[in-house]
Amino acid sequence: MLKSVQVRDYMTHHQVSFRPDTDLFLAIERLLEHRLSSAPVVDAQGHLLGILSESDCLRGILSGAYYDAVGGVVGACMRAQPGSVSPGEDVVDVCQRLLREQHEALPVVEGGVLVGVLSRRDALRAIKAFAQHDAGRPT
Repeated sequence: MLKSVQVRDYMTHHQVSFRPDTDLFLAIERLLEHRLSSAPVVDAQGHLLGILSESDCLRGILSGAYYDAVGGVVGACMRAQPGSVSPGEDVVDVCQRLLREQHEALPVVEGGVLVGVLSRRDALRAIKAFAQHDAGRPT
């Protein structure tokens, strides 16, 4: 029997996230340590504020180097107002969105609070399960 097709069943629940006042170099260290291309930025209550990507970090470091002010905080480099999805959304629809909008991952928000992330890797897991189910192979 095929598992649910909802985002909540494939998302990463214990994701790395940052606060806007997190030191940029500490954020870079955590992205590298966890092999992530991006991570959500949240406030003290867990409300999604933005996304910090590898590109944002590079832009922040290079911009700072140009002005002799290398470093800074996540809030100065992050992309505000990121797209997000809800846990009950159809994972196939979200997979199509990941491709169409060229996201590495999308934050999963419920009641305004970050509850997870659906990455391309998570999406691949879901699509593999669907494909194997349709082909009659064990998942």
